[in-house]
Amino acid sequence: MKFRPLHDRVVIRRAEGDIKSKGGIIIPDTAKEKPQEGEVIAVGPGARDENGALVPLDVKAGDFILFGKWSGTEVKIDGEDLLIMKEADIMGIIDKRETAATDKTVAAKKAA
Repeated sequence: MKFRPLHDRVVIRRAEGDIKSKGGIIIPDTAKEKPQEGEVIAVGPGARDENGALVPLDVKAGDFILFGKWSGTEVKIDGEDLLIMKEADIMGIIDKRETAATDKTVAAKKAA
């Protein structure tokens, strides 16, 4: 992708939503709720403070994040649906390594 966001904006690819419910019912695209997490694809250089100094962003490309339901602007770049939002709209970074370790621990406890 040849797109670089300006200032404190980030480009996000939404995570894929579930196509089946927990009960096994297949959910059509029109009834699916859009996920509120995604992967950061590109980040801008950062915002400027009152003195004009550049303040770098806390997120970087490759981070998995959680954002608000109505955050950002939906755009299509190179045929791909993406979101562009300011860093302030991001609620937090999801640590996938910690989630994977927790899943293994729970699985080991169930097996015991």
